[in-house]
Amino acid sequence: MDDDDRPRPRGDSASRLAGESLDSYSQEELGARIVLLETEIARVIAHKHKAAAHRLAADALFKPKAP
Repeated sequence: MDDDDRPRPRGDSASRLAGESLDSYSQEELGARIVLLETEIARVIAHKHKAAAHRLAADALFKPKAP
């Protein structure tokens, strides 16, 4: 199994962020945090699409040709 296929441990960054109390954040800080997280989500989605395209290309290259 590739490292990318393994579930991340509960102590990863996203899990820590999800468990963090937001009570001490101001409205401005919460807005900035949302922008940062949305940017990170977009980056992860783009990487996921790139990895999927790479996988499809590899599968097509190594797929046995039909007679």
